Amino acid sequence: DLTANVNLLAANLTTQVRAIAEVATAVTKGDLTRSIQVEACGEVAELKDNINTMIGNLRVTTERKEEQDWLKTNLAKFTRMLQGQRDLVTVGEMLLSELAPLVNAERGTIYQMISPEGERPSLRRLASYADSFELPDSIALGKGLVGQCAKENQRILLSDVPSGYMPIHSSLGASNPAAIVVLPVLFEGQTKAVIELASLHKFTEAHLSFLEQLTQSIGVVLNTIEATMRTEGLLQQSQQLTVELRAGQKELQQTNEELEQ
Repeated sequence: DLTANVNLLAANLTTQVRAIAEVATAVTKGDLTRSIQVEACGEVAELKDNINTMIGNLRVTTERKEEQDWLKTNLAKFTRMLQGQRDLVTVGEMLLSELAPLVNAERGTIYQMISPEGERPSLRRLASYADSFELPDSIALGKGLVGQCAKENQRILLSDVPSGYMPIHSSLGASNPAAIVVLPVLFEGQTKAVIELASLHKFTEAHLSFLEQLTQSIGVVLNTIEATMRTEGLLQQSQQLTVELRAGQKELQQTNEELEQ
């Protein structure tokens, strides 16, 4: 009996050590999905629990680092992509075509805030992604989620979308979105645009964090383009006035010559 017990103890210990060594080897090769599942007791059980805790902490740290790298890489990508752009419609279309697939969104729209002289501010549709319905060309402040987002300058997130919302269409069928996020594009506290995205899946925390940071960069780009367009408009008006002034001077000169004659 003693010999049998010793042999059983040795076999159990060998099995435990092999399981620990196998998982440790996998971790050294970058596989953080493994954990030690073998039955153990005493000091071996404590060692097993400590190693499993270490693997869990290492997995969380690695995921956070990968998430930060993903955020920085894609923010830099969009910054480079939007640099030098001078047309708002082109920026809107380019932005949605790159942004929607990145955050697993199947539909998207972007509305620009406009403030015509003598009229109330409103939102004008700038671009859309995978549009299968007639979307409104303009939205008043406070009307719908887009208008409310522009009014309050706050993100709106719907995680349980009612069945009455417009479905996401493809050539194979249609399905209601699982989540909708509406984001204000701000510059110095003022809304420049509103982006709405719909997805068949829940938006992850990494996606939402990325969208929050990206909208700040987009706000700077839109403000720069608007300022450039205003400058170009003023320049064109100045040039037009110069041409008219020269024409008026020429007419005045001809009139003076006629008076002298």
